[in-house]
Amino acid sequence: MINVTKSYLPDLEEYTNYLKGIWERVHLTNDGPLLRDLEAQMKDYLGVKHLKFCTNGTIVLQLALKALDITKEVITTPFSYVATTNALLWEGCTPVFADIRPDDFCLDPTKIESLITENTQAIMATHVYGNACRIEEIQAIAEKHNLKVIYDAAHTFGASYNGRSILSYGDLSTCSFHATKVFHTVEGGCIVTDSDEMAEKLHFYRSFGHRNDDYYSVGINAKNSEFHAAMGLCVLPKVPALIEARKRVFGYYNDRLDFSRITRPTLTPGVDYNYAYYPVVFESEEVLLRVVESLKAQHVSPRRYFFPSLNTLPFSVGHQPCPISEEVSLRVLCLPLYPDLAEEDVNLIAGIVNEALIPSGVVY
Repeated sequence: MINVTKSYLPDLEEYTNYLKGIWERVHLTNDGPLLRDLEAQMKDYLGVKHLKFCTNGTIVLQLALKALDITKEVITTPFSYVATTNALLWEGCTPVFADIRPDDFCLDPTKIESLITENTQAIMATHVYGNACRIEEIQAIAEKHNLKVIYDAAHTFGASYNGRSILSYGDLSTCSFHATKVFHTVEGGCIVTDSDEMAEKLHFYRSFGHRNDDYYSVGINAKNSEFHAAMGLCVLPKVPALIEARKRVFGYYNDRLDFSRITRPTLTPGVDYNYAYYPVVFESEEVLLRVVESLKAQHVSPRRYFFPSLNTLPFSVGHQPCPISEEVSLRVLCLPLYPDLAEEDVNLIAGIVNEALIPSGVVY
């Protein structure tokens, strides 16, 4: 089976060497030395001032909303993983969906201002597939209307925009370190800020609101463990090589797919990409389903990502039309992409896709 992704695992001995230290110290969690080391190394790698390593990429979105005191309307994207919308709903906020750009599938800044009301407090945008939003345009709107900006940057580790990590933009930016990501800690995530005051607030929010026996604020348990930090310390030094390997696979697809019948999202100018995903867009959902069926018949498992458009979720706040997102979500498919995906496997996948694009009985 060729899955849509495959987690990178470091040398087992390298990981167990960290485990030996955990066994010796018997310090398993609660801001341990490996966690602090990983945070320091990630800050250095990303060039950011403050970074808090947490349990996953969803809880950091919830922390961002809580830390910025967002409780009302948030203008957000319908084209993202469900965690983006779930975090808003879970924190009692009202998601207001603005449609996406037709070229890069990120939140369209030109659709934002008409949705702003007296209850609007923030913009929560997703850097789709690791590609940056129109950051300057979103920031200008936020400053004009006194709104906060939160970026769901779950896909962006190792990607940069205008020479800076994409995670360095916005009032707060979050990332996921799930096992399927470019950089992972099995489960995990982070939240990034330039503000000393905000970093201190997030420190307490992450850990029940107290330090030792001194209590400072409300808080939850968003701490991550030494075991997860150990995985991160093993994987982090490999990230440049992993991105290069993903780029090579990316190139194989570019050379072999028939782009007369499919398209890909465009890259935002100024982005140094991390090759997180390989999405393709078909002419119709009918064609997509035919391709999926053909791939699965050959034991290849792609993913409809993102699907469905989040403004159509039955448990959200009522349908808010976003025709571009709704249409794209029906036609987009992520093909398998991971560092050690073999060239011959890409040849197989591309061949299946190209053949399935042609309706049966039609000869070209």
